[in-house]
Amino acid sequence: MSDASCDFGLIGLAVMGENLALNVESRGYKVAVYNRTTEKTDEFIRGRAAGKQFVGCHDLKRLVASLKRPRKVMMLIKAGPAVDAVIEELLPLMEPGDIIIDGGNTHYADTERRTKYVEEKGLLFVGSGVSGGEEGALKGPSLMPGGSEAAWPHIKEIFQAISAKVGPNEDIPCCEWVGPRGAGHYVKMVHNGIEYGDMQLICEAYFLLKHGLGLTNDELYDVFDQWNSGDLQSYLIEITRDIFSVKDDDGDGYLVDKILDVAGAKGTGKWMSQLALDLGVPSTLVTTAVYARGLSAAKEARVRASKVLTGPSGKTSEDRAKFIEQVREALYASKLCSYAQGFVQLQAASAEHDWDLNYGDCALLWRGGCIIRAQFLDRIKEAFDKDANLENLLLDPYFTEAVTKGQDGWRAVVKTAIDLGVPTPAFAGALAYYDGYRNARLPANLLQAQRDYFGAHTFQRIDKEGTFHAEWLQRRREPKS
Repeated sequence: MSDASCDFGLIGLAVMGENLALNVESRGYKVAVYNRTTEKTDEFIRGRAAGKQFVGCHDLKRLVASLKRPRKVMMLIKAGPAVDAVIEELLPLMEPGDIIIDGGNTHYADTERRTKYVEEKGLLFVGSGVSGGEEGALKGPSLMPGGSEAAWPHIKEIFQAISAKVGPNEDIPCCEWVGPRGAGHYVKMVHNGIEYGDMQLICEAYFLLKHGLGLTNDELYDVFDQWNSGDLQSYLIEITRDIFSVKDDDGDGYLVDKILDVAGAKGTGKWMSQLALDLGVPSTLVTTAVYARGLSAAKEARVRASKVLTGPSGKTSEDRAKFIEQVREALYASKLCSYAQGFVQLQAASAEHDWDLNYGDCALLWRGGCIIRAQFLDRIKEAFDKDANLENLLLDPYFTEAVTKGQDGWRAVVKTAIDLGVPTPAFAGALAYYDGYRNARLPANLLQAQRDYFGAHTFQRIDKEGTFHAEWLQRRREPKS
């Protein structure tokens, strides 16, 4: 049995776990590590951890015994039953005030449940979103911790030390306490949902420019490089630019053109879409992106359909420079709608679950380390600093001006895509959301009339208070025979 000399414990030594452990150790902390497969622990200690401040543990009892009080144990394991199983193993080994942290892609409802359960046992529980992939885990992720607030003073120093840093002096950590119970994992889920929308929008821009306008990969590299120096500057634009420059190993063409057009998903985008429906908020971009991945997965069916169904040629003779700029405008305006929808959903969830989220802080968490890090997140922070109760980002003057400025190009791109037969569901869906949101009157009056006609669901009127029902069948005009 070792003495209690370690500052932090980590369970799960897949690549994310290894990288995060190395990150923690590099900030001056001694780390105890454990993996269910003991050979993995030994391999790590002999390899990447050699000569560093690590203690390798073959069981959880030793891991817990290696830690200073209050003990801080973080799990980076597969979300689901495995997390509950490890919690059950840890509880009898730990003492009141000790902290269990779940850093996986966990459904927020599980974190709500686990926080209550662990607190009832006298311990503290943290559910933290971790974004940035393998590189972020090693060099500085975006961290979104929520759960037992009493745990925050004890983990704050370590979490903020290992997180990504932004600001003029790169001293502002992309990590702050999010809120109670499942708030941290919910914010991470919305981050991932926005990521789904961002990626789908970028893919639609690529498809229009490559197949509609006929740009080469070298030309696409130049376009995305230029975009990355302006309003669209972001990690996803940057890596997309880089992808267009990578040749295949055999030297015959570019790697991106050899990749099968079938996309997978891990579930967080679907969760956000499902929860948006539960809350009654229109998070259309993430839902469209999820469906687009689903359609991509139907590859064999699409190949069969392509031999039967017809459409336009998909090529345009538009002025190249003009069309590229219009696509940029459409991409930026649609992206703003995607973020606006994400924050509307966060507001609805915060009210539903009594989380009292700080939306400006949420934007700050995403400025570095994470996949959706982007220049304009500073603008979101500024918008919520000016009005903490801002009901939609599109109503902030900066965003209002941005979508107004790009609106003509946005509409032109959607129309051109329709004429070309190039699928752009996210561009079109974002524009439909914008047009729906900016209209004081929508056709839902007819929808309510239909519902009342066939199901007596009642309706309200614009000229009278109260709830009404009409005998539509008796009052209708008889059709001509």
